[in-house]
Amino acid sequence: MSQPKIGLSTLHSLGEPFKKMTEYLTKTKTKYVEIIDGGIHTLNKRRVLTLKTIGESYDLRYSVHAPFEDINIASLSKPLLKAMVKRLEKSIAYSNSLNAYMWIFHPGLRTGVSWFYPNVDWLQNLKTTELLFRIADDYGVKIAVENVPEPYPFLMKSVADFLKFYNEVKEQIDLVLDIGHAHINGQTELFLKTFADKIVHIHAHDNDGKNDQHLGIGYGTVDWVNVANILKRIFYDKVVIVESFYRTEESMQKLKESLA
Repeated sequence: MSQPKIGLSTLHSLGEPFKKMTEYLTKTKTKYVEIIDGGIHTLNKRRVLTLKTIGESYDLRYSVHAPFEDINIASLSKPLLKAMVKRLEKSIAYSNSLNAYMWIFHPGLRTGVSWFYPNVDWLQNLKTTELLFRIADDYGVKIAVENVPEPYPFLMKSVADFLKFYNEVKEQIDLVLDIGHAHINGQTELFLKTFADKIVHIHAHDNDGKNDQHLGIGYGTVDWVNVANILKRIFYDKVVIVESFYRTEESMQKLKESLA
């Protein structure tokens, strides 16, 4: 039986210069790297060329995390939503240039006007997701949506939210399971068992069960033994990306050992 592949997100170096982040890529002990398209690492033609060159030289496979700063795919403001979709399309295009095997995005958020327009933001979340799917399909890029944690005002956080989403969305949207986020919501095991056939990518990091701390594996309260056992039972053999801020190499090694 194939085992999951362990990879690393560049999230841990998002506060450092792009050049320094790329230096990490030449030293990391994995072939799977998730690029954060945001902050001071926002992708452009020059950076994509640099990443392609490194990827070819070191035999790396990329996934790309969509920008998440100032992005709300459920926005009720038409001009703002148009600008955000344009930004996301550019990210998808760069993912295509990198031959990325996955593009990961966050669901939409409630805003200060949501109370006045019940369910409208939910419908916009569905509509924009379907639009992103069609855009990505045109570029030949596979996309998937990530579960997000409490207490943030995202529209899709719980298993119930995702069941509703999958009952209503018209396109085939897969799931990126974020273990740390599911742990805060107290639904790690429920997510794994409910969406075993939908999970195509995993983010792994630890926390105290209350705050989204992105700790190293084993430095919080996630039951990684249970997570590993369930992943084996559902025959998960895709990529698990370490999304910790610190102790990244140690975290990758711990996951490799637990999932062996």
